[in-house]
Amino acid sequence: MSEINEFRVTIPQADLDDLADRLARTRWADELPYDQVTDGVQRGPVQPGWEYGVPGSFVRDMVARWRDFDWRAQEARINAFPQFTTEIDGETIHFVHVRSPHPDATPLILTHGWPNTFVEYLDLVEPLTNPEDPADAFHVVIPSLPGFGFSSRPRTKGWEAARTADAWAELMTRLGYDRFAAHGNDAGAIVSPEIGRRHPDRVIAVHVTQIFSFPSGDPSELADLTPDEQNYLGFLGSFVEHAVHDKIQQAQPQTLAHALADSPAGQLAWIGQLLAGVPDPDVILTNATIYWLTNTAASSARFYYENHHAERDTAPTTFPIGLSSFAYDFRPLRRFADRDHKNIVAWTEHDRGGHWSAHDAPDLLVEDLRAFYRAFR
Repeated sequence: MSEINEFRVTIPQADLDDLADRLARTRWADELPYDQVTDGVQRGPVQPGWEYGVPGSFVRDMVARWRDFDWRAQEARINAFPQFTTEIDGETIHFVHVRSPHPDATPLILTHGWPNTFVEYLDLVEPLTNPEDPADAFHVVIPSLPGFGFSSRPRTKGWEAARTADAWAELMTRLGYDRFAAHGNDAGAIVSPEIGRRHPDRVIAVHVTQIFSFPSGDPSELADLTPDEQNYLGFLGSFVEHAVHDKIQQAQPQTLAHALADSPAGQLAWIGQLLAGVPDPDVILTNATIYWLTNTAASSARFYYENHHAERDTAPTTFPIGLSSFAYDFRPLRRFADRDHKNIVAWTEHDRGGHWSAHDAPDLLVEDLRAFYRAFR
């Protein structure tokens, strides 16, 4: 079943009409109003901010935008990229594959996160495949995670990061890439190191935008923290506490999915908790439309459940790994990262950019990828 087939996104108009009808009939969630008082003067009722979760003001604005959203234009943009599918381990894997005009380019597989999709990296394809200096060129592969977007929704248990890493190694084999580079963000930053761990003879090096290293529970790890490290550790704790999507999707992904599969506004709100900071609203709506049209709320959430319940190899990694850490994103303490990864060869911290650096700091991410992999050419 190693055949690779060409693929194009072709959404039936009936599905778009159904989406438009559902959006027009959105029943809005109840919300707790409160009064704003400034300098003792009553300013009138104001809707809550984000302290209770995604506010109605965000959802109403984005639903209004969604009703006017030109999906066909986005569909045409996506279809401008060469797309393919292939069956691996019983599942259909969708991917973008763009070869550089420079034959000696480094093969690079880019793994997206949740609630993003493969569109996370589409704007990086041109600068990565066709740079001014041919030495910086990559052949780019952007797969859709199993259960995400136009990949199939798994019908068997166990599709977690390690199994996905094996599928990615097989995908690169089918494309003729014996040795390749790997980069990931968010969920991709979990999958990509697994490729290096499980296929060290194949992977040149791994580059990520997060290293998810936390205290192990051993009190001795915390005994000599500096005041700055202690403060930052408190921030990491609040970061994890705020990540409600992790907890819910790890615990009961199916319970949540019943609501998301029936309400596009609900789907939009759920992914909006993490995508709201993306500069271009069309990015949010493109992803929301893909999740809705492919009905992948449940299958994408199950990825969290599978990862949480999987037996994981916790031995320190030894393959070369590099980090690009952006200003408004999760930033690990170096001592914990060094404990988990014994061959960190690049550690770059930026003063701008957030969790979706491919969208809000693509220039920095592209240059980091080029600089990191120059050392391995």
